[in-house]
Amino acid sequence: MTENNSIKKIISGIKSELKEIYPIEEIDSFIYLIFEDVLKYSKTKLLISQEEEINDINLSRINEIIIDLKNQKPIQHILNKTIFYDLPFKVNKTALIPRPETEELVDWIVSEHRKENLDILDIGTGTGCIAISIAKNLPKSNVYAIDISSEALVLANENSKLNHVDIQFLQLDILKKNLDIRQKFDVIVSNPPYVRLKEKKLMSKNVLEYEPELALFVPDHDPLLFYRSIIDFGLVNLNKDGEIYFEINEAFGQEMVNLLEEKNFHEITLKKDINNKHRMIKGKIKHFEF
Repeated sequence: MTENNSIKKIISGIKSELKEIYPIEEIDSFIYLIFEDVLKYSKTKLLISQEEEINDINLSRINEIIIDLKNQKPIQHILNKTIFYDLPFKVNKTALIPRPETEELVDWIVSEHRKENLDILDIGTGTGCIAISIAKNLPKSNVYAIDISSEALVLANENSKLNHVDIQFLQLDILKKNLDIRQKFDVIVSNPPYVRLKEKKLMSKNVLEYEPELALFVPDHDPLLFYRSIIDFGLVNLNKDGEIYFEINEAFGQEMVNLLEEKNFHEITLKKDINNKHRMIKGKIKHFEF
């Protein structure tokens, strides 16, 4: 990338190499992540060390990272880690990279249940980011998590140990009827697959080549497949006044409201994310008194 080993020149070279592929804001983010990973430098340390020379070993590692970025490999997969809700997580191709939008879902739950002692279930846990972040921030609660993928559960378990929280993990297929779970929950949360197959052609290479399709796509003819199954599960496994929270496809906000109403949920809230898109919804189970 460059024959000059000063940090200032290397940063200039990174920007030049990537400017045709990524917006400058994203490149700046990459730069901080790269130097934190390779040199363990904070943003402040990086800013005050511009004239410092980097040895050939570290320069070679930086060049490898830039080659991967030019091939649109996600920076999280290059570094095998990310930060979610201010917590560290290992990432690999067995589970979706945690997204900023999902942090908003976690924050919604944490802010509404901060002082409570609850039993909470995360369905389709992937990296474990939702379950672990909730467990870390609601330490009085018991948190459970399920996923169909044994590989994802291995990763989620590693992340729970990394963050020093106790999560009970189970391998289950939520699409199967009559799951034998005797546990009842106060809160169920899920960020299930919700991208229609016809949207695949609109997605970028860094998603299609590096993210597990199992965690992304649903049939065009049945985009609410997972939501319906999870809601049906909740009808059996939620406690009285239990709540269900979802991240959703922004195209199906009203359909999700209708589905929850049809399934006897009430106090339904459709919530916009930071980008002003309907990406979250919650409802409370309605129990009938006889």
